[in-house]
Amino acid sequence: MKMRIGTLLLGCALIGTPVAAQAQAYKCAVPGMVPDPRPDLPSASEPQRVLPIGSYTLAITWAPQYCRDKGREPSARFQCGSGNRFGFTLHGLWPDGVGKQWPQYCKSTAIVPRAVIRGALCSTPSAQLIQHEWAKHGTCMATTPVDYFARSTRMFGSLRYPDMDGLSRRPLTVARFASALAAANPGLPAKAIRVTGTKGWLDEVWLCLDKRYRYERCKAGSGGLAGHARLKIWRGSR
Repeated sequence: MKMRIGTLLLGCALIGTPVAAQAQAYKCAVPGMVPDPRPDLPSASEPQRVLPIGSYTLAITWAPQYCRDKGREPSARFQCGSGNRFGFTLHGLWPDGVGKQWPQYCKSTAIVPRAVIRGALCSTPSAQLIQHEWAKHGTCMATTPVDYFARSTRMFGSLRYPDMDGLSRRPLTVARFASALAAANPGLPAKAIRVTGTKGWLDEVWLCLDKRYRYERCKAGSGGLAGHARLKIWRGSR
């Protein structure tokens, strides 16, 4: 995983860009050898569900919080170590169902091609998460790994962000954060934004999309913190 900001750039640091566009310096260097992920398969707790698609969610993760919580895990090494630095990262593009359940693991799949992983790694900085997103979510959409990740990284790369450092230093609610994110992205209404958190700390942002991938008001009961809830933003070691 869900400090990414901006278009996909390999091995570059983005410094001096407007705060609303970048949120902070961004650095990502893809290693010469991209790790091979393990197969990601349905299980008793995560069964196959072949269901109609009613809408979509674009999920992005606040990387400083992720690294605070899970940075010591081997799977987090590329994201949280190795000199890389991220703000928001792309968790994934998820098909939602018509009712309470959503489609997942719709068909068996091979390992995502290494070239696709390499191209997506500075947006979704984990080869295993890339495999998981394709196996669990992408296989339920009429697409290929190339097109699935091209779409999700393009949508992710078009997002802009408010001054996350500034927001982290003053009292904040979920509603105020959603309004700030909406203001940085013309066409993204605050009502299309859900925010998740761990003990009040920003974890992820979920953007609600219709079947044509246009932002829409999030459905009632679709998760996320209440608008009046207090929200804190972990800045990392800064």
